[in-house]
Amino acid sequence: MSRELETARLALDALLEYGAQEASAQAQTSQKREFTIEGGRFTLLRTTLDHSLSLQALADRRRGVVSGNSFGEEAVRKAAEDCAASARAAQPDPAWELAKEGGGAFTDGAPEADLEQLFERTKELLDAIHREFPKIVVEQVGSEHVSTRGVYLNSHGVRYETLSGRYGLDLLFSGHEGEQSSSFNFTGVITDRLDRPFLEMGDLRQSLLDAENQIHTRRPEGKFEGRVIFTPACLGGMLGQLLSNYAADAVLLDGTSQWKDSLGKQVADKRLTLSASPRDPRVVCGERFTPEGFPSLDYDVIRDGVLRQFMLSAYAANKTGKTRAPNRSFALVMKPGDTPLSELIASTPRGLLVSRYSGGASNASGEFSGVAKNSFLIEDGKVGPAVSETMISGNLAGMLDRVAGISRETVEDGTGSLPWLAVDGIVISGK
Repeated sequence: MSRELETARLALDALLEYGAQEASAQAQTSQKREFTIEGGRFTLLRTTLDHSLSLQALADRRRGVVSGNSFGEEAVRKAAEDCAASARAAQPDPAWELAKEGGGAFTDGAPEADLEQLFERTKELLDAIHREFPKIVVEQVGSEHVSTRGVYLNSHGVRYETLSGRYGLDLLFSGHEGEQSSSFNFTGVITDRLDRPFLEMGDLRQSLLDAENQIHTRRPEGKFEGRVIFTPACLGGMLGQLLSNYAADAVLLDGTSQWKDSLGKQVADKRLTLSASPRDPRVVCGERFTPEGFPSLDYDVIRDGVLRQFMLSAYAANKTGKTRAPNRSFALVMKPGDTPLSELIASTPRGLLVSRYSGGASNASGEFSGVAKNSFLIEDGKVGPAVSETMISGNLAGMLDRVAGISRETVEDGTGSLPWLAVDGIVISGK
């Protein structure tokens, strides 16, 4: 019996002993092995081991949750006692639910680390940057392997056992020429194999090339309404804000979602299909079950422009009378278009190619305003100089109605698959 299974069983038994009528216990052990490189030198090699314990207790329609980081018997029993006490002190709510069916054993990714290959791939990346991108200064590189073993049990007999492993790389860098420099940029990938150079994964090569071209910047003249082409990395962040504002638990529970009555209705351009897909092979070590114990399945949030499913937990679904989402991940996959990126750019009379957006959270209406970072001016269908101090503003939902095109090309970074998205009607403010 694994230590994770032994701990989860101990916790579940203790939760029931302390008065929970329904309960779940999840025990995980994660081992991280990482290299850190600063100023071009390997400065750290370390291994860390972390335990995590997540408990839920339901009693008389009341819910308690407790997390811990010890598998010791005394600590586990104390966590269970606290969890049951938390449930007794909570307000009753019949919407809480745990899965009554489900289970399975999953092995994903690369549970065993090849540290020698990871070291070689990391060194290879640094050498390639030095050789191919002479204007790039690498501020910090972190490369790692994380393996996780876990067990989930609940009082209805649902049981999951998971074993997973992934490699990860994070890169912080900037472009420099004389006294001039670009703003900092960062990128990264998650992968379960090291059969390709890191430079060929995700958007690493393009991001480094862009940083060299962002050393000298220009601020556009005036304020105008134009087209913005969001890179996949930037698009992921914008979609995250959009879904949080229109499709997630909080805004459906408080009734502020602009989409609350839009299921089955057109909310986006007909070319747009957006899915939450943790089981997609391009997603590394995706979610296999929800916090309530339901098996995680892929689903379309938007299909052919029509809103098909809110991203609701079991609790929020029960509270609102809507359907529970088949998974709780943000492993986003957008269906690519049939237009090459070069044609999207060529058809843009005036606008921006935006790689990063820096701004506060949008309000309930979806209005956003912030600074376009690591971005380029587009004029007469050609990518021009990098821009500085340039604001963009618009409406998140309105963007999806004003799609000018979706690129044929996509980027996969291990968390999903996204194309470039061209959107008209964005307000661009220069000097």
